[in-house]
This record gives sequence, structure tokens and C-alpha cells, in this order.
Amino acid sequence: MGLLSTEQSRLFCIALWVIWGDRNSQIHDKTNRSSKEMVSFVRSYIKELDGVKEETQITSKVKTKWQNPSGPIVKINFDEAFDERTKQLASGIVARDSSGHVLISSTDLHQGVASAFAAEAIAYRKATQIAIEMQKKEVIIEGDSLTIIKKCNKGGLDRSLIGPYINDIHRLKSRVTGLRFEFVPRFANTLAHILAIEALKRKEGIYLTDGVPCYAESQVKNDSVREPD
Repeated sequence: MGLLSTEQSRLFCIALWVIWGDRNSQIHDKTNRSSKEMVSFVRSYIKELDGVKEETQITSKVKTKWQNPSGPIVKINFDEAFDERTKQLASGIVARDSSGHVLISSTDLHQGVASAFAAEAIAYRKATQIAIEMQKKEVIIEGDSLTIIKKCNKGGLDRSLIGPYINDIHRLKSRVTGLRFEFVPRFANTLAHILAIEALKRKEGIYLTDGVPCYAESQVKNDSVREPD
């Protein structure tokens, strides 16, 4: 048997992941999907991945910095760092106002996370929880996971393997008005990325008001420097 092409290998890995996830659902949730439903999910997931690849190729050509929100709007950025070997997730979240002042910085550790895709959804859910707890009239949640952003903006019941997380985000969002989700390239999400990476490295969770850990202070200053018009 010859070597599989890159596309065939990707399809094979995704199919195995879907079958494994469906098996877990049968064991824990007593639910299962038909072969037709699983094939449909694999196709839609590959389409989403291709969309992320296209978006990444476009945004990588222009390095966009983090942009201050306007007026009373609060902007929350989130990111995650995932250790495939230990199945450990660290989420990094930072909330800032229109002046770039850090209102909240938070990191959390999660054990037994099934995949990097699930890790992104868990981090997004945590960012949504913080947005609600802040009780602000207008909040923008930004992240560099295009697939997750699309799912959260789409609405309706999500039947994918990360459906429970996405549906929970929809439920949380329904509690408030003035909350919206937006995609940003990695270059505009660096502070949240640093928080997540360092949290995973240090194995620690933090929750700070009016500031960030010392290892992230330089990035706060970098983000506050305005680009020339």
C-alpha cells in the first residue's frame, strides 16, 4: 500500500476522531449518530478547516495590532494553550477598556480535554462567563479561532463534537444584550496568547483586576502604542 497524500491523511485522522467522539457519546451520554450524520460532520469540519486556512493566509499578509474599543465598550480577548500529550488546557483572557487599561486578566487550567478543538471552545466559554460577570452594557469578545467564532455567531443547536460547549455559550449569551463575538488574527491577540502559554508552562491559574502578571506587562505596553495613520 502506498503512502497516503496529505489530504487523505487529514481525512483519515478526522474520521477516526469523529468515530472516537461518537463512541464516547454512546458510553457517557447514551447517544449516537448515524453513519450519514458522521459523514456530513466530517465534510463540514473539513470545510471549516479550509476556511480557517484561507483566513490565516489573508491575515498573515498584514500584521494587525490590537485595536482599542470605542467609548464605553469593553473588549475581551481570549486564547488557549493545549498540551496534546497530557490533555491539559490553559486559557488566557484579558478585558480592556477604550484607553487600553486592563480591567481583568485571568488564566485557568483544565484537565482531561479531548482535543485542541475542544480546548478552543472551553476557552471561549470562559471568556463569555467573564463578560457576563462584568455586567457591562457592551462587550466584544475577540479570538483568533475562526471556526469557533462562526459557530458562536451562527446560533441554533450545534451537533458537532464540541456542540455541548457551543450550545452552552449560546445559553450564556442569551442572558445579556450588547455582547458580540468577533474574529481577529493572532497578531492582534498576542496578550491573551502570552497569558495562556505562560499559564500552561507555570501550571497556575490567576485572576487579577487592574493589571496583568509581570511576564505580560511589556505586551500591554506594546499594544498601547498607536500605529501611525
